[in-house]
Amino acid sequence: MSENKTSISKAKSYQDIGAYWDNHDVDEVWEDTETVNFDVNIKSERTYYAIEHDLSKLIVKIAHDHGVSPETLLNLWVQEKLKQNVGNTKSLARHSLNQIR
Repeated sequence: MSENKTSISKAKSYQDIGAYWDNHDVDEVWEDTETVNFDVNIKSERTYYAIEHDLSKLIVKIAHDHGVSPETLLNLWVQEKLKQNVGNTKSLARHSLNQIR
């Protein structure tokens, strides 16, 4: 580990850094910190689709009855339907690309 990664704790390992912050608060060393700028590129791994309110209520009930979240239930249903229509989900990307071309 390079020395400049832990100028506040003076730790020699990531484990020691963790131990330091387990016992200290940033308020104790605020004057020793520096302002930094960095970019964050957050890319959602989810896509949201509108569902009619009555359908949503039914999905929640069915999911609850099966002991899963509504999101899990919908994902399973969509995967099942795609397999029926496309063959399997691995060929889905090829199928989608062919539709676009």
